[in-house]
Amino acid sequence: MTAFDLDAYHERARTGPCFICAMLSGTPGYEHRVVLDDGDHVAFLDRYPTLPGKVLVAPRAHIEDTIGGLTEERYLALQRTVHRVATALRETVPTERVYVLSLGSTRGNSHVHWHIAALPPGVPYERQQFHALMAEGAGVLPDDPERDEHLAAALRTRLDRGAERGA
Repeated sequence: MTAFDLDAYHERARTGPCFICAMLSGTPGYEHRVVLDDGDHVAFLDRYPTLPGKVLVAPRAHIEDTIGGLTEERYLALQRTVHRVATALRETVPTERVYVLSLGSTRGNSHVHWHIAALPPGVPYERQQFHALMAEGAGVLPDDPERDEHLAAALRTRLDRGAERGA
């Protein structure tokens, strides 16, 4: 794990552009490895993962209210995408449990998004749950472009196969 500059992260989240909209528009410095783009939703590897293969899923449209900003139909479609991505992640990396949660704030990272993280087998209980997801504690995984591209490709392959099967 490597140290995480929480102050710089908070500054960027609160004063910079929406990181998801910036990624989708190709703004330099906001690149992410996209694993799924179905026209309505996008899934991509987290730039600051605390667990191997951490993925974020979001609607392409800039929506800030998880419930009030989505009709029931659109919310359920987004949750189907979350389920598809979580299933592909579980089938791609060693997983004891899959964590799924929505984070964000009207003050930063306001674009609705879900975090999907695969807890590897054997993590001691006291380092599971929120401890496994908090960059403030142990930090984030070291940047490894080759590892990330390999994982993104594996996830895209699984998601493509699932789409072909109608899953």
